[in-house]
Amino acid sequence: MAGHSQFKNIMHRKGKQDAKRGKLFTKLIREIMTAARSGLPDINANPRLRAAVIAAREANMPKDTVDRAIKRGSGQDGAETYEEIRYEGYGPGRVAVIVEALTDNRNRTASEVRSIFTKNGGSLGETNSVGFMFSRVGEIIYALGAASADAMFEAGLEAGAENVETTAETHEVLTGVDDFAAVRDALEKKFGPARSAKLVWRPQSTVALNEDAARDLFALLEALEDNDDVQNVYANYEVADAVMAKLEAAT
Repeated sequence: MAGHSQFKNIMHRKGKQDAKRGKLFTKLIREIMTAARSGLPDINANPRLRAAVIAAREANMPKDTVDRAIKRGSGQDGAETYEEIRYEGYGPGRVAVIVEALTDNRNRTASEVRSIFTKNGGSLGETNSVGFMFSRVGEIIYALGAASADAMFEAGLEAGAENVETTAETHEVLTGVDDFAAVRDALEKKFGPARSAKLVWRPQSTVALNEDAARDLFALLEALEDNDDVQNVYANYEVADAVMAKLEAAT
């Protein structure tokens, strides 16, 4: 019986992993289609599309799937059009949350996002209800192997970046919105395509959460990220290392 139970657990984990992979592919395909529709369907002439394709490659999406998404986005197959929408609200612990979505049905997505907030102890607000707590910035991410920390720092600042940080896993370059394209292009000429290059929301301050509030907030964020229409979720929280360790041990 133990072996049978272990097999079921393995299959269950594999099923969850496959489901997550499928959801990720759905989100990436939508972004590729939207990027291809908003500009030229050529990764060399469309930076947003290039970034989306790089993200798809990072996720091991098959090349033919990427090519089909570009073709559909360019209108060759009469594919659906996705609209970019932002939602704002509060989660457990009064944490501010921004949700970015791509949808072909505004009413459906609004209803689903509102329901997720309500069921997970949050509340959906009006546009700009929490946006003032965040700054819109450019974020360019490179793998550690792309350059040394000093080389990335110097190149980033020379190109006009506001800040360059190297962590244990990546180089992170932050820019102003108006400087984002110029910095991205300058770094790409020097180091090749970035792992990720996009505009993001950065919290201006954070809310410290205890274990219970963090658990409830993470349930909300996970439910939002599981929604096919949701592309990105941002929240202004912080959790102490000791609390995070407890939460990770419990999963």
